[in-house]
Amino acid sequence: MWGAVVLQGCNGEYPQSALHPSSDFATRLDDLFDQIFWWAVGVFVVVEAVLLYTIIRFRAGPGKRRPKEIHGNVALEIGWTLAPALILVAIAIPTVQTIFIVDRPTDDENALVIEVIGRQWWWEFRYPELGIVTANEAHVPVGRTVDLRLRSADVLHSFWVPRLGGKRDLVPGHENHLWFRPDSVGVFWGQCAEYCGTAHALMGMRVIVDEPADFDAWAELNAGDAVPITDPEARAGRGVFMANACIGCHVVRGSPVVGGNFGPDLTHFGGRLTVGAGILDNTRENLIRWLDATQHVKPGSLMPEVDLTDEQIAQLAAYLLALR
Repeated sequence: MWGAVVLQGCNGEYPQSALHPSSDFATRLDDLFDQIFWWAVGVFVVVEAVLLYTIIRFRAGPGKRRPKEIHGNVALEIGWTLAPALILVAIAIPTVQTIFIVDRPTDDENALVIEVIGRQWWWEFRYPELGIVTANEAHVPVGRTVDLRLRSADVLHSFWVPRLGGKRDLVPGHENHLWFRPDSVGVFWGQCAEYCGTAHALMGMRVIVDEPADFDAWAELNAGDAVPITDPEARAGRGVFMANACIGCHVVRGSPVVGGNFGPDLTHFGGRLTVGAGILDNTRENLIRWLDATQHVKPGSLMPEVDLTDEQIAQLAAYLLALR
């Protein structure tokens, strides 16, 4: 039974594991972890070996004398004081070196600059050089340095995509930096790592690493307005969107009404992978569920539940999925 329980811990995928690095930043952290881990293994083996030897060699029994006292043994006291000090030095040197490397600003002039704004409880990504604004999902090209400029719009947040880099706090009124160069194409999960209120645990994100050509295609599409809506149900959904509170909080570039910027930019929402900052896959069924009962799906969300009929919700979902 216990064997089966233990084996369950070895099954499945772990999309937020820092032990599978996919960038230069994450690889440096993983290498440092490996060094410290093997030092810890060495200390464990030595201590346990001495402990077992002592237990067996000096076990109490009939006719056995007490072992010789070692109190005041200068050589031993120097040894067990000096050895831990040397181990700490061996750990401290690569640790300090790694800190200096990952904390300095990037010197790559070709780095892709992305402004990351943490909000309760979602992420905004701005590409100032490309004129792109998106939410909860950032696209970056493989092999190119990414320079993140991190700040908060409300309370303290922490940006963490374990397979790409370490944690960085987003502090109101202060800009922090984080840079990395991804080496693998894929979708990498991230999470807010600093408690920031009710829906903190539901404040996820995705970083999608594309081939350069795919990233260029994504950038060209997302820099423009949403594609024209032709589907009748989606056109009806646009009317629902404009007539209710949606347009007051969300922007859809290219629409006749200027929206608010309190909520995520929805211009190309239909091309995103998730709904609600990584909570649900972006499917019609999940989107209808989100629009119908936002507070049940994401308790504490600042998005209000609007009183709509089932037909209106279906139309609204069709409209949002058509935004590409």
